[in-house]
Amino acid sequence: MTLNIVENNYHSLENLGSELVFTQDVLGNYHSFYWRSNLPELGIITENSKTQLLPLAKSAYLERIKRILTRKIPEQCHCILCYEHHSFPFELIISPIILQKGTAELVLVMGRFLNNDEVCLTSSLPTNPDPYQKLLTTIARKIRRTLDLNTIWQQTVDSIGEALRTNRCLLLTSNEQEEYLEIKAEYRESQYPSLLGKRLSFADYPILQEVVFDREFRIITDKLYPSCDSLSVLLVPTFYQQEFNGIIVLHQCDRLRQWNQAELELVQELADQVGTAMAHAMLYQKLEQANIEAKEASRLKSEFLASTSHELRTPLNGILGFLKLILDDMTDSREEEIEFLDQAYNSALHLLNLINDILDIAKIEAGKLEFNLDTISLQKIYQDIEKFASTQAQKKNLSFDINLPPTYDQVLLYADYQRLLQVMLNLVGNSLKFTQIGGIEITTEIIPKTIKLQEKTFPGMVKISVADTGIGVSLDKQEKLFETFYQVDGSRTKAYGGTGLGLAISKRLVEAMGGKISFYSMGEELGSTVTLTIPLSQIPLLKKSE
Repeated sequence: MTLNIVENNYHSLENLGSELVFTQDVLGNYHSFYWRSNLPELGIITENSKTQLLPLAKSAYLERIKRILTRKIPEQCHCILCYEHHSFPFELIISPIILQKGTAELVLVMGRFLNNDEVCLTSSLPTNPDPYQKLLTTIARKIRRTLDLNTIWQQTVDSIGEALRTNRCLLLTSNEQEEYLEIKAEYRESQYPSLLGKRLSFADYPILQEVVFDREFRIITDKLYPSCDSLSVLLVPTFYQQEFNGIIVLHQCDRLRQWNQAELELVQELADQVGTAMAHAMLYQKLEQANIEAKEASRLKSEFLASTSHELRTPLNGILGFLKLILDDMTDSREEEIEFLDQAYNSALHLLNLINDILDIAKIEAGKLEFNLDTISLQKIYQDIEKFASTQAQKKNLSFDINLPPTYDQVLLYADYQRLLQVMLNLVGNSLKFTQIGGIEITTEIIPKTIKLQEKTFPGMVKISVADTGIGVSLDKQEKLFETFYQVDGSRTKAYGGTGLGLAISKRLVEAMGGKISFYSMGEELGSTVTLTIPLSQIPLLKKSE
């Protein structure tokens, strides 16, 4: 359409009923023009000079035309049109002229002349901003007002769902392993079923993986999954400092929807705001959790020091007391003197074990504990355990059994002999200490599965379980047993003695040798089982069971 068809379009523009009507392209060139002839204010403009009628703020005006042609959404604004030294204030409605192929190259502008009462300033007239900008600012302000993650999620879906009038708006976030996305918040119209809490795995829905990888929105006109009731889906990923943290999903269920450019820009801008808000909220949660953990660690350390000081004084007082009796010649016989020396010696050993525990945990936390990893014999470990435990078990009338799978050769492990022996002595010692009736049983299982640890390949693992019929541990306290400075409760520690560091030390030692350790108990007074794994140097040749 060019200026030479102005006359052909003149009567059709006149029928629109506006005081000023014209069409323009993105550069501001007029393609047709009409103004009401009885409008005296525009009487100075002639047919040949109408193309010199220019907006006062030309760059902003052309930017608006470009936006309208791109988004295909009409806008209303105030504008001052200038001709030579004259200015004319108008209220304009600018609409895109959409062709059959769906594109828009021209805008239709209809204007109403503003009288003096309607014009506040003669030199300049403010224009209305982008209609979506105010909405964006309002929603973003609402989202950024809080650091509560659940509130951010819900305000996001509510705001977008209401603003864009979708049937459903969802916010999905991934788990730590990024195996699946979970619907954490939902806005929906009442007639549509809830999807809150549903999990979508990346493996089953590769489109989700593509959205995250491409870092761009995706429009789907097919069902996202078989039971999905939406006819049009818009997926927009959220990021913070290049790190993915969620996907905003819009469902249109009542019709096929064409998302216009303005709507896409709005959701993408909000996705940036939401990604940042979620990251800040998560960081705040982590800081709060770290603060709680630091306070708890400080409390546990204080309790530990109070308990340990008592534990250290007890054997030390025993040593001093028995030696004092001997030095003061308070013994009645040589046998009694030897008995006192034996008691002092046992107290000294107990004190040494307590000090070793404290030194070990200090070295572990400082990262200075050294290991001598080599091929060692499990049978030899068990022989040393047998020497340590059998006599003590007999004194308490407890059964003590060690079970090995039938093999033609020895079970060879890759570990530090002294450290593994320390762990086993610790576990068996705990079982002996906390078991009054029944017994202790050590079982062994060969797991022939190739694994790679610390850049080395091993043919399998050995699984060792130490089970007892002792006092057990309640279910709610088991997960904390391996924490440093944690004790099940002070009364038990005082009753049975010890620093409470045994399991924490054992966990660090086993993990340093490439294994894992776990604790299980059915509850108090129901016994317990500690299981650990250690890499095998080679798979032993097992005997066939008859």
